[in-house]
Amino acid sequence: MTFRGAYARGVGVAVVTGSNSGIGRAAAVALAVDGHTVAATMRNPDKAAKLLAAAEVAGVRDRVHVVALDVGDDEAVRTGIAAIADAHGPVSVLVNNAGIAPIGVLEETSIAVYAEAMEVNLYGAIRCTQAVLPGMRAAGAGVIVNVSSVVGRFASLAQSPYVASKWALEGVSEGLAQEVAPFGIRVVIVEPGVTRSAIFAKNTDAPNASGAYEAHNRRMFQFYAVGIPQATPAEEVGAAIAAAVADPSTPLRLTVAWGGPEIVAGRAALGDDEWVAMGRLADDGAYYGAFLDAFGVDLRPR
Repeated sequence: MTFRGAYARGVGVAVVTGSNSGIGRAAAVALAVDGHTVAATMRNPDKAAKLLAAAEVAGVRDRVHVVALDVGDDEAVRTGIAAIADAHGPVSVLVNNAGIAPIGVLEETSIAVYAEAMEVNLYGAIRCTQAVLPGMRAAGAGVIVNVSSVVGRFASLAQSPYVASKWALEGVSEGLAQEVAPFGIRVVIVEPGVTRSAIFAKNTDAPNASGAYEAHNRRMFQFYAVGIPQATPAEEVGAAIAAAVADPSTPLRLTVAWGGPEIVAGRAALGDDEWVAMGRLADDGAYYGAFLDAFGVDLRPR
């Protein structure tokens, strides 16, 4: 079957980065259920056991192929995407999901941490996109899904490197959507709120060498203390990604998961002066009350 013919039927070859856990794993299985041949990429294929078990349960084990790929390495991405195309056919769907979520306020966070966030969250997506675009342009079709975050629209407190990388990804994605529109290629920016994922377990300590930012870190951790017990299952976000791939009417931005729609809408409605004023609130209770008023999300300790 040709790429154009396969795409017209809604199926093809889908590449999902960071497929070993969370949203990537769920998206890989959901796309396979929809009929795609899925190249589920990850740096360490030894971590694919849960993905393969989920694919087995869903009855799509034969459609999910684990591929070693490091999105932080130019040559690995070029050769990896080429090998996927050689083995399975041209890539019709790319889900740029691989990511990290480092925390910290600007003063206390090293440039190295910012650079690592950009390397994975931004440059990794760019590398993979550059690798698949020639084939998509030749076919006149394709879908690129960039998994951003609610922090791509909202400068979440004490997560400066994560925010920087996701705001950059949003800008690149918005520009890309216009760049590739003449070629029949769609771009979707998925903006999850708090989702059940191993990514949060990796961030348990915020830099605070000066001692000046204890309140900032406390409020950031409180956001997740409230959000994680209510977190949206990764499978719901994976299903939303698969649905966005299948539906050409999906908007450029798709906000999903706990707190996401409320926070994005609240920040859009909040004046910048009001946003800055929240930062001046010395009392945690006053801050949580202002957050509730602005975003409809209750962060008060239970």
